[in-house]
Amino acid sequence: MYRIALLTLSFLIVNAVTANSPDDKKSIERAVLDYIESQHQVKPKLMGRGLDKKLVKRTYWKTKDGSEFIMETDYETMLWIAENYNKDGDKFPPSPRIDIDILDIDNRAASVKLSVDEWIDYMHLYKNDRDEWKIINVLWQYHDNNRHVSKK
Repeated sequence: MYRIALLTLSFLIVNAVTANSPDDKKSIERAVLDYIESQHQVKPKLMGRGLDKKLVKRTYWKTKDGSEFIMETDYETMLWIAENYNKDGDKFPPSPRIDIDILDIDNRAASVKLSVDEWIDYMHLYKNDRDEWKIINVLWQYHDNNRHVSKK
């Protein structure tokens, strides 16, 4: 039994070193930066580079009458957002806040918290067979919960 525990511990240590390599961390940060910088700089190609084509981004939202629902955004919409959201350069402060906190990396899966000026994104990324880290899921919210309401 002792030998099995040592082998398991050795396996976990080797995998932890591999999974948390500096290259993986840099690649994860790059995917997250592609996501947010594409919105700051109006560069949809950056957004496309950081996202998986099956991305789903979700938040809770309320209609004007107060009914809550889950609002979903897909890959194509995120490309549109990167191209259009900040076209006039007025959606972000001159020096926007970007805090990336890699919460966990396990082999080919990672969880990240991105905090920016107006909102936070909790992201799931995976490493594809080309060794690229891609954002596949995002759950976001404004810091001000009252902003999660439709105006129409």
